[in-house]
Amino acid sequence: MSDAKKPQSAVQTTGHAWDGDIQEFNNPLPNWWLWSFYATVVFAVVYWIFYPAWPVGGGYTTGIMNDITFVDSDGTEKTSHWNTRALLLKEMQEGKSATLSREYLEKVKDADYQTILGDAEMMAFTRSMAVGLFGDNCMPCHGAGGAGVIGLFPNLADDDWLWGGTVEDIEATITNGRYGFMPSFRETFDEQQLDDVASYVLSLSGHEVDDAAAARGKDIFQTQTGGCYYCHGTDGKGLKSQGSANLTDQIWTIADVPGAATLEDKKSLVRQVVVNGVQRTMPAWKDRLDETQIKLLTVYVHELGGGQ
Repeated sequence: MSDAKKPQSAVQTTGHAWDGDIQEFNNPLPNWWLWSFYATVVFAVVYWIFYPAWPVGGGYTTGIMNDITFVDSDGTEKTSHWNTRALLLKEMQEGKSATLSREYLEKVKDADYQTILGDAEMMAFTRSMAVGLFGDNCMPCHGAGGAGVIGLFPNLADDDWLWGGTVEDIEATITNGRYGFMPSFRETFDEQQLDDVASYVLSLSGHEVDDAAAARGKDIFQTQTGGCYYCHGTDGKGLKSQGSANLTDQIWTIADVPGAATLEDKKSLVRQVVVNGVQRTMPAWKDRLDETQIKLLTVYVHELGGGQ
């Protein structure tokens, strides 16, 4: 077959050749790839026009016809060019989940506590909302899960309620705050009396102490010599009106008696409380949280400790 009749190659070359037989083929890009590339260029240009894109001096181009109106954190309605923060705020206010949350908030606002506590769906919503409120406002003192800090902040997860554990009591505590006070007996008792009172207090919660010391401590506790019964009651179970501790249980909010290794260590911890007294303040939240938020927190705290 002559060279003139040989079929030509399907791939064209650029005419460049090396070493006689190495050639550069001319393979054009597929049309679909070229048109896709052109489309991305067009998209980029359109995006640059309508959305924030290019840095300019200390700012950037904000685009046109992309305004978003939303309610800012200070409660004022604002209009901004498109940006992720404005878009998020608008979605949080007008999205499906936000609309549903507002509907449930209205239900919680209008419902009494017994209705909320008896409705599984309302309780699920209350927990989901209140855990965030608790984390923002209460956790810095009471800790994650409300475990508290012995000597500083009460444990909200046990069943011991200094100021009462009903929803009404808890709501009053959150709304108005509390001031816990026990006077110092540093100048009132001598060393022997301090030791005797500490022995009696430990005996109230079942600790084995010297009977004679506990008897002397009881005489101080139950009479005007010490006057401890004024706040803690003659039975040592405390008074809700005073926020005084129940000394007959195994729950200690000030002295870490359970963590002490020996009886002497336990007595020393109780003595310190008697000597130094107690001053603890919980702030009022009525000026920081609205009524519905306080209601959510009330139910949440009530459930943390099992309620009353």
